[in-house]
Amino acid sequence: MKLDLGKFYLAANPSKTLDIGKAEDRPYYIDFSPVRGASIIKELERTITRLSPNQPTCQLFTGHIGCGKSTELLRLKYHLEQQGFHIVYFESSKDLVMADVDITDVLLAIARQVSESLEQAKVNLQPRGFQALLQGAWKILQTEIEVSAAASIPNIGKININTEDKKLSLGVGIGEISVKAKNSPELRSKLRQYLEPRTDNIIELINKELLEPAIKLLKQQGKQGLVVIVDNLDRVDNSPKPTGRTQPEYLFVDRGEQLKSLKCHLVYTIPLVLSFSNDQGMLSNRFGIDPKLLPMVRVRSRNGSDYAQGMGLLRQMVLARAFPNLDEKQRLKLIPELFDSAESLDRLCRVSGGHARNLLVLLYGCLQKDDPPFSRNCLEDVIRRQRDALVRAVDEQEWELLFQVKRQQLVKGEDEYHTLMRSMFVFEYQDEEGGWFSINPILAEARQLQ
Repeated sequence: MKLDLGKFYLAANPSKTLDIGKAEDRPYYIDFSPVRGASIIKELERTITRLSPNQPTCQLFTGHIGCGKSTELLRLKYHLEQQGFHIVYFESSKDLVMADVDITDVLLAIARQVSESLEQAKVNLQPRGFQALLQGAWKILQTEIEVSAAASIPNIGKININTEDKKLSLGVGIGEISVKAKNSPELRSKLRQYLEPRTDNIIELINKELLEPAIKLLKQQGKQGLVVIVDNLDRVDNSPKPTGRTQPEYLFVDRGEQLKSLKCHLVYTIPLVLSFSNDQGMLSNRFGIDPKLLPMVRVRSRNGSDYAQGMGLLRQMVLARAFPNLDEKQRLKLIPELFDSAESLDRLCRVSGGHARNLLVLLYGCLQKDDPPFSRNCLEDVIRRQRDALVRAVDEQEWELLFQVKRQQLVKGEDEYHTLMRSMFVFEYQDEEGGWFSINPILAEARQLQ
């Protein structure tokens, strides 16, 4: 079979997230759950469908950025849809300023996305109380825009935002408010001053005027219930709030009770740093569950030897991007179409560390340099460039921490997390004995660690 280079180039793009709900993406998907240590998505799914199908649930999901969380959440969405649930999945980073997130921002984003999704499903609601709340928010924004305009151009007159004449749906109304607030820190601050004292009222309005009536109407349509999946909240900056608490601690620990108060099935992605925080116990207590961690794909065992099953699935991930419509055995026969040898493919898989996006970054780097089949020299040049970039970021203290990880296979506390894992210096794995840590294989080859 001849390689379609154009399709391969698109499929290998590291920024592309696979959505197995789309027929065209499904052939590219590889199920790594057997080599991650657990089937996390199955656990999330069972909690919703088996353990509590008619009662609200709230679950937390975390892992390295780029390890495949969004792909797995879209897989969860697809499986739940197959079982009759109405799913609202959205990337919160498109609605929120990740460097400055407050509880009301998250609640409004959920309300907007649920409202728009229900409208598309022909579920019509009349959230009058929520509309009144939005009228108040509009007046705040209108006043601020008028003051700002008058200050910059004294004779400009008033900007007319007539909320009484707006015949907007709830989703569109929240969307317009959110866009204005997102683009202006000053407007965002004023809006929060209005919304924050009304947080409990917002939650009640979302429950009484949106979620509860929606679930009732969805069940009349034959649906099993409503699930909201909030992706990308793990990308919230770790910057401090005025109280001194970091954003993740504030959102998920201090305000966790409110986040879980929405009366539908909820799945939130959360920053991995919370798993290393002193507040981890409090986090679990707030939500009544422990976060589910998506680790790397195991390419090596704890003793450093190749892990055959993990290597085999990573080979298939690369080959599926080139030959999505062939079975596993057929793909293996076509390795010479992509690499000068099977050893070069194994080198790519091994040095990726089982990090899905890392593997695609390396593969894409090869594509940028040359057409397949890729030579070993081409691959090694791409690896060398990435290693040099990582080495430049490591200081003396960090080299000492890396030696410590090399000896102990441990990362402890928030400081080590920020130093080692946020920088992609160290990866986390799971096996039958539990979790363990290993240096990013590309960095592990640096002469400073030999």
